[in-house]
Amino acid sequence: MSKLEAMRSFVEVASVGSFTRAAEQLDVPRIRVTRDVQELEDWLQIRLLHRTTRRVSLTSAGEDALRICERMLNDAAELENNAHLHATELVGDIRIAAPIGLGQTQLLPLITEFSQRHPKVSFQLVLSDKNAQLVDERVDIALRYTQQPHDNLIARRLFDVKSIICGSPGYLEANGTPETIQDLKQHGCLIHLDQHLWQFPSGDEVDVTGSLRANDAVTLVNATVAGMGIARLPMDLVEPYLNNGDLIALPEAFTLPPQSVWAVYLSRSYQQPVVRAFIDYVASQWQEKP
Repeated sequence: MSKLEAMRSFVEVASVGSFTRAAEQLDVPRIRVTRDVQELEDWLQIRLLHRTTRRVSLTSAGEDALRICERMLNDAAELENNAHLHATELVGDIRIAAPIGLGQTQLLPLITEFSQRHPKVSFQLVLSDKNAQLVDERVDIALRYTQQPHDNLIARRLFDVKSIICGSPGYLEANGTPETIQDLKQHGCLIHLDQHLWQFPSGDEVDVTGSLRANDAVTLVNATVAGMGIARLPMDLVEPYLNNGDLIALPEAFTLPPQSVWAVYLSRSYQQPVVRAFIDYVASQWQEKP
């Protein structure tokens, strides 16, 4: 078991690039983390880390060892998780970060259902369309729309969602429906703060402008329904409005490449049985999504 603890310290140091920050994240004295890594190096008879006064980085042998240690820790966590599921009820606190719209419309019902099944599990839900920093914000699980998560994170793909461009019937009647992608330049577009350049599978791209920019998709949905302009929005948020006629999707030529919703997390979070059980639950509930 001491070797697993040493691996856990090494993985955390490699993740945050600092012995001091690793000790803070693991909630143990810094000297223990230093000792764990040294004992692991002595046991393996290789140098795992380059140490300077300013930074810590992996050696080439350390990069190989990191992958193996992460796999072994995850295997140990899976063994512990399975034992907990069979022997005891789940207990613990999970801190989750998610985009506002996804969190409000789709994640919150799953949290409610999971809490009813496991009343000793509590949640902290942080909603923002800005990607959370897992280490700094002590986030256990982050849900993200992305094509490919960052390499230094463990990730599990949950489902795909396409984005469409749409407007209200009133707006399109008053301003006309765009016929080509370049026609979007003549329309008021409602824009996410970091997505002013809309790119299409055809290779076309348009630098759009409009009267409103917002940092969350729910605000843009509401503004689009109110007739302020045309917006690029994820289908999972606008589908109810398309079904009841409050929004109209532009033709198929305006459909944007799909993105995937991923659960991303650090190795140390995945080792907690309650976190792993919740990720498995979310994945099982969303696996049938189109």
